[in-house]
Amino acid sequence: MTTGLSERFGLSYPIMLAPMGGVSGGALAAAVSNAGGLGMVGGGYGDLQWMKRELELAVAGTQRPWGVGLITWKATREAVDLALSYEPKAFFFSFGDVSPYVDAVKARGCALICQVQDLGGAREAKAIGADFIVAQGAEAGGHGAVRSTLPFVPAVVDAVDPVPVLAAGGVGDGRGLAAALALGACGAVIGTRYCATHEALMHPLAAQRLVEADGDHTQRTRVFDIARGYDWPPAYTGRALRNRFVERWHGREQALAADTAAFEQYRQAQQRADFEQALVWGGEVVDLITGIEPAAALTERIGRDAAERLRQLGAA
Repeated sequence: MTTGLSERFGLSYPIMLAPMGGVSGGALAAAVSNAGGLGMVGGGYGDLQWMKRELELAVAGTQRPWGVGLITWKATREAVDLALSYEPKAFFFSFGDVSPYVDAVKARGCALICQVQDLGGAREAKAIGADFIVAQGAEAGGHGAVRSTLPFVPAVVDAVDPVPVLAAGGVGDGRGLAAALALGACGAVIGTRYCATHEALMHPLAAQRLVEADGDHTQRTRVFDIARGYDWPPAYTGRALRNRFVERWHGREQALAADTAAFEQYRQAQQRADFEQALVWGGEVVDLITGIEPAAALTERIGRDAAERLRQLGAA
């Protein structure tokens, strides 16, 4: 499958690992890259010690192209410069104004990837010189907005032509990748499905909950950000597995924000890995997760299955 993504980075499959903060570490990024996709280290909120450790693992683990991502509204020049010093081939920004970092990324010859959640953001990303634009649907796990992947991706493709577009949100197997390509995308960004791999930095109990969950049991909510003390911009909520904490506090966000005892209870639940209270990000694609496996095998299966499905459609 030759696309703008695979050509730019020499990939076997037009698959990009979502740079999930705290989950997409160096080992997972390297495994995806070694299997023919584009691995991404998720720098998240820019913890410099964490980034150094995981970026070193990525450099040591692969000779193939790989990249790094940061949450834009929380990014700092120090975190961006640190990531660039490890010579990634791609830099992924989402949720905020990318313009302060464009020149630094471009100066290193690094591909600038901007994830967007609406058409206005897509047009802004094109205007500042994004090399790739990721159209993220609300089906995605973790933070996002309200547009749905199926209609949003082709709308972004049309709005930013000729900038290549990737689809994100709800892609977890070869069918989803083939669908993304059919919508005009040059590849797919896959997150939740990679959480259930051996290399992901997920607590084993959290990963098992993803295996056992279905998409009906996910919910977009702000309660985990409030409990963790993150002041996310109001446009973005996070899709997570529903649990007792969500059931107690969703719709009662003001009360939660004023309840310091609830914050301490949540912190303790995190420490003891009590995921009936603690956070497990997960997208609607959890329906398709049947087990925990090596990231390389998953990447190759998704890529091969997408190619076969596209061949079948071409022969129809």
